[in-house]
Amino acid sequence: MTEPHRSLTDMMDMSGRVALVTGGAGYIGRAIARGLREMGATVKTTDICDADIDIDLRDEALVKALPDRIVDDHGSLDVIVHCAAYVGTSDLKGWAVPFEEQEVENWREALEVNLTSFFTLVQAATPYLRKSGKGSVVAISSIYGMSGPDWSLYEGTGLGNPAAYGASKGGLLQLVRWLSSTLGPDIRVNAVSPGGIARGQDPAFVEKYEARTPLGRMGREDDITGAVAYLVSDLSAYVTGQNLVVDGGWTAW
Repeated sequence: MTEPHRSLTDMMDMSGRVALVTGGAGYIGRAIARGLREMGATVKTTDICDADIDIDLRDEALVKALPDRIVDDHGSLDVIVHCAAYVGTSDLKGWAVPFEEQEVENWREALEVNLTSFFTLVQAATPYLRKSGKGSVVAISSIYGMSGPDWSLYEGTGLGNPAAYGASKGGLLQLVRWLSSTLGPDIRVNAVSPGGIARGQDPAFVEKYEARTPLGRMGREDDITGAVAYLVSDLSAYVTGQNLVVDGGWTAW
């Protein structure tokens, strides 16, 4: 039997669905949460501070308890967007430094927050996502989970690109593929891999980055919001196991 036609407006409607956005106090996380609310979803955000639920994703017990906590408060859990990431800062010891100086403790922290917490959270949420009938999971990865850095961009800028970040984001993409073939057909699992997002970086870096990007600019938070809106909603009801690259063409070279 032919399925009845649905309008794009209807497929975008997230009314009645409950979404959890980790890293919701960050620039991208806030933009994603705002977009999902505009689509009608009830959205709860987590972060280490300044979110609906303040939580350290390195605490396994707290992460495991999150889905129960959301369902107790809102009755269901339909969507997870894992946006939280251990990105460090330029002044974090052993982080944005040459490879020989990168510290293993930062490596462990990055894998714990970026990758292991995602595994733990989705595992704990699986019964609720299955019950939803509309279960959708989106992991925010990175172009550096797909390709190595172009070091010429960083020369003379003080910026860095730690191995732990790329490795954790690459692992996230493989976990997305594994989960999609394991949790289907009840739960869809996809990823979004942003390119560089404009954040007041060193002008020398920005100039070189934009020159290397076919669309000629760095990304904006709203670029990622649109991609996530597609993947969590019925607009992508037949899409799972995919990585939507939002990088202005960076990885097309």
